Amino acid sequence: MSKRKQKSQHLATISLAIMGVGFIATFPFQDTLWGKFLQGGFEAGLVGGLADWFAVTALFRHPLGIPIPHTALLPKNRDRISGAIISMLENDWLTKESMRNKIASIPFTERIFEIAGKEINNPSIRNTIVNLLQHLIRSFDSSKVAPLIEKELKAQMIGMDIGKYLPIAVDQIPMRKYDEKALDFILKEIEEWSRKESTKDRLGRMAIDSLDNIKADGFMQFALKSFTNVVNEEKLGSIIQSLIQKGVNSFQDPFNQNRQTLLFHINTKLESIKTNEILLEELNSLKNQFVSDWDANDKIEELIEKLKQKALIYIDDPAFYEGYIVPQMTNGLVHLKSDDEKVEQIDRWIKKQIADFVENNHSKLGKLVEENLAKLDDKTLIHMLETNVGKDLQWIRVNGAVCGFLIGLFLVVLKLIF
Repeated sequence: MSKRKQKSQHLATISLAIMGVGFIATFPFQDTLWGKFLQGGFEAGLVGGLADWFAVTALFRHPLGIPIPHTALLPKNRDRISGAIISMLENDWLTKESMRNKIASIPFTERIFEIAGKEINNPSIRNTIVNLLQHLIRSFDSSKVAPLIEKELKAQMIGMDIGKYLPIAVDQIPMRKYDEKALDFILKEIEEWSRKESTKDRLGRMAIDSLDNIKADGFMQFALKSFTNVVNEEKLGSIIQSLIQKGVNSFQDPFNQNRQTLLFHINTKLESIKTNEILLEELNSLKNQFVSDWDANDKIEELIEKLKQKALIYIDDPAFYEGYIVPQMTNGLVHLKSDDEKVEQIDRWIKKQIADFVENNHSKLGKLVEENLAKLDDKTLIHMLETNVGKDLQWIRVNGAVCGFLIGLFLVVLKLIF
């Protein structure tokens, strides 16, 4: 029991005791005028105090433990009182209509914008948002997502038509001078090959073998025999080697007409590739085969894990929240607040959700009160009531004694007068 309740109860007991002591103390002086006067007041105050004590006590328990009829009213009528409280709560105080009207009058969106604007820089909000983002990233299962990404990636690659990109690739060859670079690379390789001693020997042998295998009659046969007797494999190989190197050097000259002619021929052939249906079909088939055989699941999963780690480090940096989250949320709030139609839609949606929740759970309000009351035994319930309203009830006893005393004095005066 609270100190305030105990104090008021003591005051009520003291007032009753004063009336009783005063009534007894005036017995020796009841033949005097002032004795009769005070005794009448104390007598009426004692009766009033006792009557109010009985009335207050009868609400909670039997006075003096005597089972007097119509006492201990609260324990006896607990179910009826609980039902009345629940009915009054549901049907009078917190009706569906009153709650809907209250919900409709609250500017939820305005309050949300106001709170969001004030709390956006709050360290606890910052930590909550950062922790939430990090939790979402950590809970992201790359093993489940990687197959989906691989499937979608392969579908996009298979659906890609080489015919749309081959002309672009072909046009890039002369623009970036890949044709000249390729020709220079080949010429360089030929030059290096031709300078080798083994190449000279091989070329000499091949030339002698070719001359020996040539079939000719008369003077031509005599000329070939004479030439082969004068020139051996080494000399013939050196001649051919020199001719190859001269030819390579001439083609390496960017202003050489033969080089320009060859590059023109190469570019002409490249242009024909753009519309070569057989080649395009073959390239698409090769591409589809490569995509089908490509096992990218492990690589994609590894890439996702690396991105997760980088994202966690990036989000943990204070500059991320201050430089990205705060501006994004601020700009979003400003943009949203400027759109009256969108604000009205959000506000209607919030109110509808709350109103629907109240509509669907209104009966549970009384059920909740009933369940909570059912958890309390009579002693605990009475203690709670006495603790919360006991002070006022005790003052009823005090007022009963004081008012009785004053009324008693008034009645004595009337008796003396009449």
